[in-house]
Amino acid sequence: MESGQNLKRRMKSVANIGQITKAMELVAATKMRRAQELALESRPYAYAALELLGRLSALTDVPTPTLFEQRDPQNTAILLMTSDRGLAGSFNGAVIRRFETHMKENGLAITDPHLSFIAIGQKAKSYLERRGAKIVASFSRMGDTSSLSEIGPVADFLIDGYIRRDFDRVLAFFTTFVTALRQDAVTREFLPVGYEKIKESIEETIPRAGRYADYAKSESFMNGAHNGYLIEPSPREVLEELAPKLLRIRLYHAILEANASEHSARRVAMKNASDNASELSETLTMVYNKSRQAAITAQIIEITSGAQAME
Repeated sequence: MESGQNLKRRMKSVANIGQITKAMELVAATKMRRAQELALESRPYAYAALELLGRLSALTDVPTPTLFEQRDPQNTAILLMTSDRGLAGSFNGAVIRRFETHMKENGLAITDPHLSFIAIGQKAKSYLERRGAKIVASFSRMGDTSSLSEIGPVADFLIDGYIRRDFDRVLAFFTTFVTALRQDAVTREFLPVGYEKIKESIEETIPRAGRYADYAKSESFMNGAHNGYLIEPSPREVLEELAPKLLRIRLYHAILEANASEHSARRVAMKNASDNASELSETLTMVYNKSRQAAITAQIIEITSGAQAME
């Protein structure tokens, strides 16, 4: 049996780890509530922006704005959203698995020269660097983003690259927040803007029950109605100015969903770690008590045996 000193050292180490994971759980719970509020409160605006974007992209009697141009996708930019830090359970792994599944299903290689990668989060950057991917941009420290202006550099990079024709399509891989115990990794096409893609995005994002479920009943949008707009000074000028702003809202909402998912996953992971530390501490305490009792019993037996030998 393991010595008492070693058991005491292990018990102390487990207790220290348990305190750390408990503190991290509380911090993650606080951030999770804030991130959930931001994600949930932004959903009505994101849905309205997506709906308006879809309606405008379906207009056929105006010149096509740049961001609405449907091109032959020779070059594709892939936006991979992960966290900067670990200890978030399966959060990062789920996004990466989703990305790998997409690559496999479409017969794509990560080193394909027609693919450009934008990493959001240190985990995404490290993953892509290890596999030799062509990273054209990377952004970090967005895990607690709460301002639309903070995602400006990402949106500007995507918009400018699309206008310069550096890439003809932008695919995003990120995680949407469903509940505190469930987060789904999804794929979205951010550019070019298209009515059908916007409609599909809304249908996949809107919950079927509970809060915001009424958005799924917007028959006018889901049926493709888009008439009745009076656009001044001209449709093309308005659309050219409006499309980038609406795209920023869509990207902002995606980052908020990913942030809420990250903090929820980290909180659950730290809770599980704290529970495991507590169980291990109880087990070690029991083993230590048994070891101590065995030592005491052995000493009593030795004393009794010695006394009997002296008689």
